[in-house]
Amino acid sequence: MTFTHLNSKGNPKMVNVSDKKITKRTAIAKATMFLGKEVISNFSNEELQTKKGPVFQTAIIAGIQGVKKTSDLIPMCHPLLINGVDIDINITDQENIEVFCKVTITGKTGVEMEALTGANIACLTIYDMCKSISQKMIIKEVKLLEKTGGKSDIKQSF
Repeated sequence: MTFTHLNSKGNPKMVNVSDKKITKRTAIAKATMFLGKEVISNFSNEELQTKKGPVFQTAIIAGIQGVKKTSDLIPMCHPLLINGVDIDINITDQENIEVFCKVTITGKTGVEMEALTGANIACLTIYDMCKSISQKMIIKEVKLLEKTGGKSDIKQSF
């Protein structure tokens, strides 16, 4: 197996994307998070107002910031000019939520890491804002659902 982020000596490198074509690229990540009844029972109309502000709105803004800062957090990610980020947070039942993060660029490299980072940062922000109610919250799963526009398109259905 060949790892793209290693040079011929086995040392880390950033992949050279200069010869790749510029295409529209998208990625969608999904995070599921257990908040518990104790936290979710405080929500009204899909939002919870706290002393720190509205939880989901703040998490969406934090997720967008996370997308934009991905290359600062993950060493081999290229700094990208992000065209768009859309984060959607849904209460799925009395204990759980889903966070979807869709990222779009027109560029030479994909945005999977940005979408995964955005979903994670949104969940971490929710945890931070709700930990005074309960510290039993769990970020259960973060996964890539879809990526388009690169060498290979992926659409997961699990």
